[in-house]
Amino acid sequence: MGLVVPAILPTSHDDLREKLALFARLPSVDRVQIDVVDGRFASPASWPYTAAAEFRKMVERGEMLPETQHLEYEMDLMCFDAEEVAGDWLALGASHLILHAESVTDPARLLASLRKRYGGGADIELPALVSLGLALNIASDIALIEPCLGAVDYVQFMGIADIGKQGQPFDRRALEKVRVFRSRHPEVVVQVDGGISLETAKEFLTLGVSSLVVGSAILHAPDPAAALAAFEALQSPFGV
Repeated sequence: MGLVVPAILPTSHDDLREKLALFARLPSVDRVQIDVVDGRFASPASWPYTAAAEFRKMVERGEMLPETQHLEYEMDLMCFDAEEVAGDWLALGASHLILHAESVTDPARLLASLRKRYGGGADIELPALVSLGLALNIASDIALIEPCLGAVDYVQFMGIADIGKQGQPFDRRALEKVRVFRSRHPEVVVQVDGGISLETAKEFLTLGVSSLVVGSAILHAPDPAAALAAFEALQSPFGV
């Protein structure tokens, strides 16, 4: 996997297709994160919560996400109904699901339910192509996710306080949170999402972060390909 995971916060299906076409042309991109925001757990709502009927028709038709021959899809489920929509995204071609620990009262139960539902049984792991991640917000205690670490493939720390929006200022509390977590759990793969710049990226890489989720710093750059290349040049020795 590449160091950088480009993030898309789609305003519409057309907007998603347009941005995916951009990333599919860049050889270093093999995974894209799609932010899925329900407007309740985080706001404002993004597509497909703004076009529920359109999305339901996609699922019913068995329509796959575009560019699946070039890209793996990571769905960042910033929503209260993650358990209900997870199957739809897997059917559409997603291979990574990120659940937010704060979106449910019992994250461990949710993870166990997903593994049972989509893995074929309580003691059967999900297929190798499907990975589960667990995200933690800035204000949340690490203790919230520690009981779940054996059930996930990686942890995603949020680098911004107001999730569900791109272009938000970086919150430096994320650095200390990652430092503490890595000291306690050096074997767990860590990803960071939100507020990533070249400078903050360097700081996170020194802490052993494996992947950086980058949205506006690439998409809003005059030359997205050059912006992505600058991040990739940081050459993390770690990988998800």
